[in-house]
Order: sequence, then C-alpha cells, then structure tokens
Amino acid sequence: MRTRPPITSLPGLTLVTALLLGAHAAGAAAASQCDGISFPQQVQARGQTLTLNGLGLRKATIFGIKVYVGALYVAHPTADAGAILRSPDPVQLQLRFVFHVTAGQLRDAWREGFEKSAAGELPRLRSRIAQLDGWMTSVGSGQRMTFLRIPGVGIQYALDGVVRGTIAGDDFATAFLAIWLGSSPPSAALRAGLLGGPCG
Repeated sequence: MRTRPPITSLPGLTLVTALLLGAHAAGAAAASQCDGISFPQQVQARGQTLTLNGLGLRKATIFGIKVYVGALYVAHPTADAGAILRSPDPVQLQLRFVFHVTAGQLRDAWREGFEKSAAGELPRLRSRIAQLDGWMTSVGSGQRMTFLRIPGVGIQYALDGVVRGTIAGDDFATAFLAIWLGSSPPSAALRAGLLGGPCG
C-alpha cells in the first residue's frame, strides 16, 4: 500500500512556507528599524505589554541634521494621536540620540515644546518643567532617553535605563507627549512616523 508523504514534504509547500515566513520577518524588521537603529517590537511597562506604534527621525536646522530616532510604544497601536493622549494605559517614548546635544539645547527644546503643546497651561506646569530641566545633561550618540507615562502618576524619566525620577501629574504627562503628538510637533514627519507612518 502506497503511503502519502507527510504534508510538510509535499513539493513546493516548504518553499512557499519559507517565503511567507521570510516576508513576514522582513516586514517586522522594516517596521522596527529607522535610520539603521533597531527597536524591539514590544516592551514591558508597569506589568503591561506595550507594542511599537511607530518610529520617527528628528532632524534639526535647515541642514537637516539628524538628532534622534523616536519610538512610541502603546497598549493598542493606532494612528489617532488623540486616542493615545487620552488613553488610560501606559505610554512609553524612547529617544535614541545620533548626535551630541548639550543640556542647554535640551532645556531650550523642552521650553519651546511646552510653549507649543500647552501654552495656556504653562503657569501651572512651570515648576515641573524646571524639575525636568534639572535632570538634563549633555547626551551623545548612542544614548537613550526613556519617558514612561504612568496614568494617575505622571511621567517617569530614565537615561540609558537608569531612572532619574518621576514628574507628577496627568496634566504634565499629556502636555509632554503632546510635544510630539499635538498639532505643533518638532516636525510633521516625526509625528507621522510615531503614528505609524514612514520613518524619516
């Protein structure tokens, strides 16, 4: 009695499977890289799994100098910036620097960002912005800033994996994330990338 070959050995099936798996792997790799910098598809935060929502490249000055690659992690990926800002879940923003930035330049960037994202709220945010400024040091290529929004608590800041502290308040956390996700981000391309569009 002639026996049938195992399904996995049927002609062409192995090749098709390999091609499909290869295509999936290539897609995953493309989705988690920007300007040659790789990011994990998922991270753990406060006991919850967050998924990569998008990557964006920050360029500065008229010469288009590359400053950092941003990665946004959320509980439920979406292209809706408002939904992310209103979400009751943790949100993590990673900034991987590819250029040397001084502490003064970082403070200037926060000041400009908050003026655009929360101009009407500056009086009550000012002391907490000063707290963030106090943690700033010069950063170089390869260093990583991580900001974790903890609902009901505020924004936790870490540099290269070392937690520096937490700035209290959901209002501060929302205003901070709105620097990138609000209507006046550092660049439209950076915002689009964090929301799932092309990086660059």
